[in-house]
Amino acid sequence: MAGLHQKLEMRQGQSLVMTPQLQQAIKLLQLSNIELAAFVEAELERNPLLERDEREDEAAAPETPERDDSGPQELALDRDSAAAEDAVDADAETLSRGDSAADMAGAPGAGATDWSRAGKGGSFDGGEYDAAANASRDKSLYEHLHDQLSMATADPVQRLIGAHLIDLADEDGYLRADLDDVSERLGVARARVEEALALLQTFEPAGVMARSLSECLALQLKERDRLDPAMAALLDNLERLARHDYPALRALCGVDAEDLNEMIAEVRALTPKPGLAFGGDSARAVEPDVYVREAPDGGWAVELNTETLPRVLVNQRYFAQVSKAARSDEEKTFISECGANASWLVKSLDQRARTILKVASEIVRQQDLFLARGVAYLRPLNLKTVADAIGMHESTVSRVTSNKYVATQRGLFEMKYFFTSSIPSAGGGEAHSAEAVRHRIKALIDQEGAAEVLSDDALVDRLREEGVEIARRTVAKYREAMNIPSSVQRRRILKAG
Repeated sequence: MAGLHQKLEMRQGQSLVMTPQLQQAIKLLQLSNIELAAFVEAELERNPLLERDEREDEAAAPETPERDDSGPQELALDRDSAAAEDAVDADAETLSRGDSAADMAGAPGAGATDWSRAGKGGSFDGGEYDAAANASRDKSLYEHLHDQLSMATADPVQRLIGAHLIDLADEDGYLRADLDDVSERLGVARARVEEALALLQTFEPAGVMARSLSECLALQLKERDRLDPAMAALLDNLERLARHDYPALRALCGVDAEDLNEMIAEVRALTPKPGLAFGGDSARAVEPDVYVREAPDGGWAVELNTETLPRVLVNQRYFAQVSKAARSDEEKTFISECGANASWLVKSLDQRARTILKVASEIVRQQDLFLARGVAYLRPLNLKTVADAIGMHESTVSRVTSNKYVATQRGLFEMKYFFTSSIPSAGGGEAHSAEAVRHRIKALIDQEGAAEVLSDDALVDRLREEGVEIARRTVAKYREAMNIPSSVQRRRILKAG
């Protein structure tokens, strides 16, 4: 039996080291503009070499300032600037990979700030950043409604319309917008807007998304199964109730005095402002990260919202002064680390802005028909399509589209709303959007007569003849989502009519 022995071997290999600076660049990309502003504000207080760029003659696009020895300027990076771009385009596997203490020790400026501990909002105490500092952490009304919307329907158009209506609601929970204006802005029929609103009015808290006090109270009574004709008549005459005109109310409602008193007590027990049970406006402060405007040549101009972009510089003059004044090794190390971290932050902010603009421009190119004609023309789109087009990883696109908003002529939308599912083409051509297929199913059913009611299998055959490859269960799912009865029920309805 051969004896055991030890030996030394030298091997050459490659591995990706996630330095704290690279982690910082990745985390900056997924922050909203509010969280980013708060994060940069904290860095301005923490790092003496950073200062706010107060110049007003900056171009709209994020550009690196030219060197100017007379004042603040950007400190030259001692590393390749492409590292920032590599950082924001790291894949999910890289993010989940751990780093050894030796890796961190070899990173420039590793001892200044432990970026790996930065939370979602840039805090370093292991917790999440609170955008309003002292504000309540309770879920806001808008977050509560958006959460319910994401689970209530899979229809991308209905979700987009619903999200737009939620954003138009006030803090009391009322929808003050005109539905005709919403319909025109989104490019959809008023019936689709009313359908989305009807869905939202079933959400909690009861009475939310009402357009008037009487409608708000009616929604709450409807949920309790107490909205009978007498109660409806009372709600239609709230002005008489305010004047205590009880004789007229008894006559209008067709009840006696005792029943009227019970009805009034029931109405007074309702909540006239259901939205006030949730958090205030702190979670509502949403500003667009990107503006999309119609260009003179008929295309679309995509511009960053410079008001939401933090503008910071490194004061090189102060850096030179404190470097000369440093005496101990500890002071020299601290100044060196502050300089390295400040330079990397400036470069990361610049790269973040460019990445957002690149992703937004590709989304606009893919969804130009939506901008021109409305929600019904949303094209099927996924993260991989955009990632391949701009040469980035899918995880990068996912980070960019989260908590980033685009202001268009049709309203303010989160970037992720532009991604919709697709239905393959039977002939191998361009895929159909799920919404277009839903519209076609509804159109075929609307054309039915009593003598010819299409079953789900018949609808599948018709759609395949038109080049849409779809399964029967998908047709049934879409039909049920549109609240369309089965073929048996429709046949009975048509015969009865």
